[in-house]
Amino acid sequence: MYSFIYEGIIRKLIIGYKFNKKSYIYRTLSNYILKNEKLIENIKTYDIIIPVPISKQRKKERGYNQSLLIAREISKKAFINLEKNVLYKTKNIVAQSTLNKEDRLNNIKDAYKIKNLKNMQNKKILIFDDIYTTGSTVNECSKVLIQNGAKKIGILTIAKD
Repeated sequence: MYSFIYEGIIRKLIIGYKFNKKSYIYRTLSNYILKNEKLIENIKTYDIIIPVPISKQRKKERGYNQSLLIAREISKKAFINLEKNVLYKTKNIVAQSTLNKEDRLNNIKDAYKIKNLKNMQNKKILIFDDIYTTGSTVNECSKVLIQNGAKKIGILTIAKD
């Protein structure tokens, strides 16, 4: 599920949000998602929303996890549990946005692990990421969650590239 194509003003907003220390843009991006009633009804069919984690180094550079800020807003408004301490990133990889499809797959392989299985068994989990390009990131997260007992995985992003 996604709300926009990654181009024009949405692309500019997301780039500013992720790379130019404009964390306040999460409110605008969250509101775009939250105003879509059909999307919200679909989100409510899941038990848990999990933001894609970023590495400690990336968080230190950026100051925030852009997916967590938006997932938190969605969680509050859609009344879905937010679990931010389930997945963690094991390594600081090369930015996916700089790589081609094949390199993205190799770059992200085994980059995520489970640190907390609490309430994951037989749950319907919605993974939130800001942009869906090749699906490498969310597929890797999904694989780890399914291997650890998740019943169903859904993907929610702001935009698809």
